[in-house]
Amino acid sequence: MLTASYVGDHTISVTELAETEPGPGEVQLAVAYTGLCGTDLHIVHGSMDARVTTPLIFGHEMSGTVAALGEGVEGWAVGDAVTVMPLDWDGTCPACLAGNQHICQNLNFIGIDSPGALQKLWNVSADVLVRLPLGLRLDHAALIEPVAVAVHDVRRAGLAPGDRAVVIGGGPIGVLIATVAREFGAEVVVVELDPTRRGQIAELGFATLDPREVDQVAWVTEWTGGAGADVVFEVSGAAAAVLGATDLARVRGTIVVVAIHPTPREINLQRVFWRELSILGARVYQRQDFETAADLLQRGTIPADVLITRIVPLSETQAAFADLEAGRAMKILVDVAGQK
Repeated sequence: MLTASYVGDHTISVTELAETEPGPGEVQLAVAYTGLCGTDLHIVHGSMDARVTTPLIFGHEMSGTVAALGEGVEGWAVGDAVTVMPLDWDGTCPACLAGNQHICQNLNFIGIDSPGALQKLWNVSADVLVRLPLGLRLDHAALIEPVAVAVHDVRRAGLAPGDRAVVIGGGPIGVLIATVAREFGAEVVVVELDPTRRGQIAELGFATLDPREVDQVAWVTEWTGGAGADVVFEVSGAAAAVLGATDLARVRGTIVVVAIHPTPREINLQRVFWRELSILGARVYQRQDFETAADLLQRGTIPADVLITRIVPLSETQAAFADLEAGRAMKILVDVAGQK
């Protein structure tokens, strides 16, 4: 079967590997589509070399169908349309025992810490399967994982109908957070530097800001009647965005840190103190977030066709990352099954 692996030195190798049967408790999936994301880009850049084992078949945003069942698997049938919630927790650490299994202290993030979805046939534990709603297209279903990230972020923020939210960073996750926040009843503005992305975001009906051209603090202050935003989502990963986020939030407002920051960042703690701000981390998701994400995609709330810039064959995975890095695409899917 054909696979794509990160082999180190910024290189992806597309090779043939022998198929293996699913073990007890496992399901073999025929992978249809795998989405490429910022975390995958970090892997290819070598930024996660201390964590990953090479060669690594990576990829954790996927859709597919059940191809075979391992011994003891019940409740699934060959042909079922599924996605995978790629979290494997130990169930014994303090975080798990407190009910926070999704951020297990010994978490195996499938597709990073263990083999992922850039392979035609993928064996996974039946426990991580999530059933797709009837009629949801498989290419759209490959977006369930990033949509679940956005749903978790918005839930973590405690966003309420009528709230004003600022999303800093208009990449795929930023757009998804803005879309989910609007669905939850908030008014949203997206801060984004890239003019192409701002145009795409504006077409989706969101207000946008370029902080190089507009005083974002003054704009948000006027927009909120002098109060400041109820919630600020930091999705850009930029140091300047972190430093400026506290100036955008109202008294007792909330700042949600979504981006993965590779190094410590400077933050205005005086402002945190003065306005009694809350700063929250938001990492991955829970099963209810996946289920909500699937429902949002099925109902057409998520602009899947706008987000998916193009679909490429497995052989063009390396080139796809070059386009993502250069900002020439919002979301690229890999056609693992060779359907297109």
